[in-house]
Amino acid sequence: MNHTMALRFGGTFNLRFDDTNPLKEDQKYVDAIKEDIEWLGLQPEIYFGSDYAAEILEAATNLIRKGKAYVCDLTPEQITAYRGTLTEPGRSSPYRERTIEENLSLFRRMEAGEFATSSRVLRAKIDMGSPNINLRDPVLYRIIHAEHYRTGNAWCIYPMYDFAHPIQDMIEGITHSLCSAEFKGHRPLYEWVLHELGAVEPPKQREFGRLNISGMVTSKRYLRELVELGYVDGWDDPRLPTLRGLRRRGVTPQGLLRFLRELDVFRNNSLVDSAMMDHYIRQDLKERCYNVMAVLHPLKVVLTNYPDEEERLLLPHREGDEAMGVREVPFTRELFIEREDFMEEPVPSFHRLSPGKEVRLKGAYFIRCDHVFKDETTGDILEIHCTYDPLTKSGSGFNARKVKSTLHWVSAEHGIKAELHLYQPLLKASAVLLESDNDWTELANPNSLITIEGAILEPSMRDAVPDRTYQFIRHGYFCVDSKFSMHSRPVFNRIVSLKDSWKQPEREPDGS
Repeated sequence: MNHTMALRFGGTFNLRFDDTNPLKEDQKYVDAIKEDIEWLGLQPEIYFGSDYAAEILEAATNLIRKGKAYVCDLTPEQITAYRGTLTEPGRSSPYRERTIEENLSLFRRMEAGEFATSSRVLRAKIDMGSPNINLRDPVLYRIIHAEHYRTGNAWCIYPMYDFAHPIQDMIEGITHSLCSAEFKGHRPLYEWVLHELGAVEPPKQREFGRLNISGMVTSKRYLRELVELGYVDGWDDPRLPTLRGLRRRGVTPQGLLRFLRELDVFRNNSLVDSAMMDHYIRQDLKERCYNVMAVLHPLKVVLTNYPDEEERLLLPHREGDEAMGVREVPFTRELFIEREDFMEEPVPSFHRLSPGKEVRLKGAYFIRCDHVFKDETTGDILEIHCTYDPLTKSGSGFNARKVKSTLHWVSAEHGIKAELHLYQPLLKASAVLLESDNDWTELANPNSLITIEGAILEPSMRDAVPDRTYQFIRHGYFCVDSKFSMHSRPVFNRIVSLKDSWKQPEREPDGS
């Protein structure tokens, strides 16, 4: 969003890591975010808030010299109690009227490491009676004796985000700093800091609404809970709306941008149907996918009159797109079809294969079912025997009779076994997230991941690559699972199904 907004106004955008709390920073997050941004095709300038430690410290010292900041000895719990509530004003700290000289001395001693963690803080001196609780002498600096992942032990005092943010923007020459809507109440503090520091052309903070998607968890705090408690298999779980999860699921940057461009930017928080996101992902995949035959629940078919040899059929990589070329698919005497494509006692609306009925095998021949073989104990169908008509080969011009169905298939001899992951929304439709203490066992959809073992794919998928997407005919769009797939046991994730349940709203005559 920052990128497209900058492009719209002929500007640039920065990727800045606000790494001002050593307890919450880790190089693995930096590396992951860089990789995600690169995957999106973006190349922003990269900055680190920790690189501005000296400048931010000097800014704090200047505020003390102006009488706009003081060192406070209240405990964190006392500071919270003194701050008041949304309906009651706060109370001034007993240390609020310390002299400038005393505050400068204490702040230098804080920087030198003379005091214990959390024993003292530097606070802005603004207005304890302000209706905006963020202006009631907010904390600017705190003591943390911990090693920082970039600066090591060079510092033991660290700025709060609300203080560091406007200073970082000012240093980088930011014109507009875009924040989510919950920071709107923080804007007066952002502007106060810039004013007191004498910013000549102060940056402007502007807020946008958070985008929530039905069935998904978008809160970082909740995502962390799901990852650390093991409800998902990591930050790249395809059920998560993280860039890593979407990438592993097979969503392309182009599909994601299609979705976001359609939504544009809201001022208030919004909730959209996940089917809308799937719609735009599907529209993108239609333009880039290779067609493949895959049988999810195999039923063996034996063509009793087919010679004991194989035939190489040429099928298009994508129906109706000659530019995509063709692929060779082996056709043999023994094949697999979908179990659901055969019914021994068909209902009136069933037009696929059944005893005595004829169907076409995609790109191949007409076949007719002659015999059904069952397990004598369970009654389960083991295989069916059929005959094929050699005159009905696809492309031969045969039109003496018609069939009502065309079935996809895979050669039993050449097909490869694969594991398929089918994804549904992570949350139940009735799930309501609380501010804390969410019971994920009650909220999580138990069918959010359906694993199908023993699917059979046409042999061309032996060379499937992670960055390519495929349409499994009748089953949806799939990609190689970059985390669990192996050459000896390929795993594929379903990106979206073929069925589109979201309808694009009609536009008014004026285009709105």
